[in-house]
Amino acid sequence: MTQNDDTLQPAYAGRAMVAPTPKNKLPQGQMDPQTAYRLIHDELMLDGNSRLNLATFVTTWMEPEAEKLMAETFDKNMIDKDEYPQTAELERRCINIVSDLFHAPEPGVGSSAIGSSEAVMLAGMALKWNWRSRQRAAGKPTDRPNMIMGSNVQVVWEKFCRYWDVEPRYVPMEDGRYVIDTETTLSLVDENTIGVVAILGTTFTGQFEPIKDIHDALVANNAAKGFDTPLHVDAASGGFVAPFVHPDLVWDFRLPLVKSINVSGHKYGLVYPGVGWVVWRDQSELPEDLVFHVNYLGGDMPTFTLNFSRPGNQIVAQYYNFIRLGFDGYKAIMEGLQSTAQYLAHELERQGPFRMLHDGTDIPVLAFEVTDPGFTCYDVSDALRVFGWQVPAYPMPENVQDKAVLRIVLREGFSRDMADNLLADFARAVEKCSGRKAASGTMFSH
Repeated sequence: MTQNDDTLQPAYAGRAMVAPTPKNKLPQGQMDPQTAYRLIHDELMLDGNSRLNLATFVTTWMEPEAEKLMAETFDKNMIDKDEYPQTAELERRCINIVSDLFHAPEPGVGSSAIGSSEAVMLAGMALKWNWRSRQRAAGKPTDRPNMIMGSNVQVVWEKFCRYWDVEPRYVPMEDGRYVIDTETTLSLVDENTIGVVAILGTTFTGQFEPIKDIHDALVANNAAKGFDTPLHVDAASGGFVAPFVHPDLVWDFRLPLVKSINVSGHKYGLVYPGVGWVVWRDQSELPEDLVFHVNYLGGDMPTFTLNFSRPGNQIVAQYYNFIRLGFDGYKAIMEGLQSTAQYLAHELERQGPFRMLHDGTDIPVLAFEVTDPGFTCYDVSDALRVFGWQVPAYPMPENVQDKAVLRIVLREGFSRDMADNLLADFARAVEKCSGRKAASGTMFSH
């Protein structure tokens, strides 16, 4: 071993560690793998701690066995079903499990996706194609489709409408009502409505929309006006919660007008990002015209996705969770998160100055406003960052945008002890905000 051997150099004394590395163009030369690792590893320390990120719905903790399976299948391309037939079989099983969980009369009609965003696009396309077929059969025009949704929808629904030339018709929110209502929804429906979207767990507050009430009103409206307006349920957040903690809530394929449902595997499905699922009531709801039969690498592959190559390891991880946890395991996790959420809600209101808009009853998500006129939700959010917590503050949707709220999303890996630490830091944050008010903007040190 020569004296110039890189292994003799202290880790951070080499040239790569004391001179800048090109960041916006390809470096000319190569770099030792350990050096490249350290450079990137150290830079990523500037990110927030994902476990303390209470803004995100996506999973930030999985069991070591699940992580090992994912590492072993990083190289599996989900589109290559002939080359990876067992991964494709696990995908098929997952679709059947999700369909069965949502009481589909014909299990197995669905697809995996890159999160609920792609799943939403696929469901929306099926709604539009089916509406267009009904219009053509009746000799009616197909140039002015519309979709009914609340102004509280996730932005992906706005993207769908813009990308696929569908007019979005929004049910406005009101102070004290942050979900859609039946009367306003029905007033927007006409023969050009491709579908109504109802949300099982809104991103703004975590509340369930009144899906059965909307469904029953649509049934009556269809009968009275001769329409055939279907219902899609965006269960991205609540689809893997409601069956386990609200088993008597009727929101899924038990309602005849519910034609499709999307759900995020990487939210309360408990898988790292990104995997989602979309399932249809039966085969008739998935237009054959949207299914491509691709002869690729040796076999016919029927596929209905927007992406082609995509990772298979999230599918493997989802199947791991399904067989590892089973119904009872998911139920225990969701009940535990719900209990912790309601504990947090009670204690935050008790220590103040906060008022709950949603206390975690539907899904383990809290949304609340600041009642002290001396500071805002944004001040509290900023103060919490000093302690490492990321708690988002944001305005509510159009028509109630003058109201700002804080939101906490509880996920697997968040214990009661962590909740107590968070409560203590909320108290310190409020003290700091009060001190800021008294000291004309000066924050006290911790």
